[in-house]
Amino acid sequence: MQLPVQSQSTLYAEPWEADAGAEDLVDIARAADRAGFAYLAVCDHVAVPRRLAPAMSTVWYDPVATLAFLAAVTERVRLLSHVAVVGLRHPLVTAKQYATLDHLSGGRLVLGVGAGHVREEFEALGVDFERRGAVLDECVDALRAALGPDEFPSHHGKLYDFEDLGQRPRPAQVRVPLWVGGSSPAAVRRAAVRGDGWLPQGDPRDRLPGQIARLRRLREEAGLAGPFTVGAITEPLYVGEPAWDVGRRTLSGSPEALAESLRAYAAMGVDQVQVRFRSRGRAELVDQMGEFGERVAPLL
Repeated sequence: MQLPVQSQSTLYAEPWEADAGAEDLVDIARAADRAGFAYLAVCDHVAVPRRLAPAMSTVWYDPVATLAFLAAVTERVRLLSHVAVVGLRHPLVTAKQYATLDHLSGGRLVLGVGAGHVREEFEALGVDFERRGAVLDECVDALRAALGPDEFPSHHGKLYDFEDLGQRPRPAQVRVPLWVGGSSPAAVRRAAVRGDGWLPQGDPRDRLPGQIARLRRLREEAGLAGPFTVGAITEPLYVGEPAWDVGRRTLSGSPEALAESLRAYAAMGVDQVQVRFRSRGRAELVDQMGEFGERVAPLL
């Protein structure tokens, strides 16, 4: 699941998150650990321009700091950046941050990357917004090298060139999973040929089969046959019959009914689903997570 509190876009934030903070994040992360969730995810924006602030808000916790903080209070749940806009930073800086996180967490990092969409953010940091796709492509290649097993990684590209520069600690994992986010044709191609997995950007159910078929075709054409994780973001969920208005798009009802609906994702070829629960406060959210882990997840 995507963590609440750490990003507060009006598209998905609940009203109670505005006054929440570190204590809430710790409680929710520990609940995810107890309930058997596969990962916790955080978003990435360096700065939000005033024109977008009413919709996006300016609350976007730094992903590395947040995941490192939560790594210290959890034991098994994995830590996903969904997504890190890695083109805003030099790959060696990104590699240093995330390799350290993987090392300190005992190998729990999943690095999710994306191209980004806020022009002013790129301009302020001196990165070409129009070429952000090409920048991300090379960043992925450079990160493959910089997060690999070599203490002195090397990469020689059009934008980045490095060798004979050592970085330790190395990641605890032999290969850090690298998932690519986004649903545009370019993003799907990038995920297929450069990633270990795909994180769609809110594709509705009826679009997913076509996207997954294209992923498989692109990987076959590129001669890629290794493990690949296909993700999906579900509709908002509420376990049980809500006593308040959870919105018409929310899936609610018995554990059996929710599980039956979610199993449709597996039938499409989805490997992991990211869920978001409607809630009126931290206690209700933690309760929903526990109910889902105990009563819905075993049916999946």
